[in-house]
Amino acid sequence: MIPKQRILLVEDDMNLGFLLMEYLESEGYEIKWCRDALTGLQQLKSQTYHLSILDIMMPGMDGFNLARHLKQSHPKLPFLFLTARLLKSDKLKAYALGAEDYLTKPFDEDELLCKIRVILRRHEEASDAHLPTQFTIGDYFFDYERQELRFQDQAHRLTEKENEVLCLLCRNKNRILKREEAVETIYGKNDYFLGRSFDVFISRLRKLLRHDETVSIENVFRVGFILNVEEQ
Repeated sequence: MIPKQRILLVEDDMNLGFLLMEYLESEGYEIKWCRDALTGLQQLKSQTYHLSILDIMMPGMDGFNLARHLKQSHPKLPFLFLTARLLKSDKLKAYALGAEDYLTKPFDEDELLCKIRVILRRHEEASDAHLPTQFTIGDYFFDYERQELRFQDQAHRLTEKENEVLCLLCRNKNRILKREEAVETIYGKNDYFLGRSFDVFISRLRKLLRHDETVSIENVFRVGFILNVEEQ
């Protein structure tokens, strides 16, 4: 199951740090807020993160030096700067260090959220490139790249959403796929109507997989679904 996306926020301003943490948590992210760079580095040793948001002007080690350490110890962790420094030279330095983006204070919360989502989606897609795209489901063969489900000599072309949902189920075969997280993954957000739409695709996939009695999509009440495949 894809873990809840975690963000490391390194910001020494008490008011801004607290407001940012509350705002991003309300948007569904797990936030760890550190008020200095050294604490941030220590935190990276004990937990994995999907993104880091760095201030530049902090007591002790500044954000630029923190970014250098971060690139050495966690080269795949994306980061962006959120800072009051407006100089072009600072922005160029940030990008040279590998920053994904550079946002200046005061900033618009919706713009920050948009940038976060773009960065996370881009890195998630890069990670997905290393995940399997072909699956054996009992007597079925599913090719995610071709959006194709085959049974014996019959091939069925899946819709885009059917394809995405089946891929999620396959990557969590014989274990629970949590409904809320699955809906969030497929649609980018979760609400009642999107959840009902997701259920429709589950029903369609059940019909497509009905020819093999060793395959089933089980509904776990109020939790999610399991693609059950009996091992041969």
